[in-house]
Amino acid sequence: MMRYFSLLFLLLVSCLAEAATPPMLQLDVARFRNEDVALKGAVVEIYATVSGKSLRYMRRAPKMYQAAAALTLEVIRPDGQAVYQETVVLKPPVLSDTTAVIKNPLSFQKRLLLPEGTYTLRALVRDQYQAGKQSLVEQPLVLAAVGSKPQLSDLLLLARAPVRGAEASNFSRGGYGLTRAPGGLYARGANRLWMYAELYNVAEDQPLVLRYRLRLTAAKTDALVMNGAVRGQAGRPTPVLGELDLSKLPSGDYTLTVEVRNAKNQLLTSQATAVRQDAADYAPAGAGSAR
Repeated sequence: MMRYFSLLFLLLVSCLAEAATPPMLQLDVARFRNEDVALKGAVVEIYATVSGKSLRYMRRAPKMYQAAAALTLEVIRPDGQAVYQETVVLKPPVLSDTTAVIKNPLSFQKRLLLPEGTYTLRALVRDQYQAGKQSLVEQPLVLAAVGSKPQLSDLLLLARAPVRGAEASNFSRGGYGLTRAPGGLYARGANRLWMYAELYNVAEDQPLVLRYRLRLTAAKTDALVMNGAVRGQAGRPTPVLGELDLSKLPSGDYTLTVEVRNAKNQLLTSQATAVRQDAADYAPAGAGSAR
């Protein structure tokens, strides 16, 4: 009997540990209008995050341990041909103690201009120091032209407030430096949600009302509603920024919906994305870069 309870306890601990382990690979995608009139297609940003907790750290020198992950990204047409393929090796900062609970994730971002159409986005990550340890993620990718009516891009969820005046790079849009929140996760200590999107096809200086709605999955009412305002900009997309206070909301899975309305309160366009708040987890803010 004692042996039975011991085995049951070990099984329970193993299940809890597995449930607490973050996925080895998280893939986030955002689509934007292509602003280069000389080129046809749409802009897609791929943001891959590899969990530092899932990698094996090898001893490189006394009190120096490091991990490495090989990440392969592919965008595949329906006929099986890849229109984009790239492999990079990601390495986190060196650790002096591998028993540390906090291990920073690794991130890689790619901005692509692709023809309109339907694709499969495939990402494969392999632990360089642990044979057979890998993770494969596949998801559909649909790129369509932006019409003549007002339209929002996909929503980018951010871990930090956008930084205005940032230099042009893969980590900036609309003149703002952007730090992504992988998987839309806001964990312990992350009490504020920031977001960025782009609004297309509105008149210059047109006054617009923004409405941010955060609702728990399967709930019938919003947990949080906030209003904002923006004016259309001339000759370029209008940046749509948002900041929400999550400190008084319970942990759980939410849907963030952003609505754009005119002065008569008529809905012009909206966009939604998934948000997860988990006050019991810890999500490091930093991430390593490609080496």
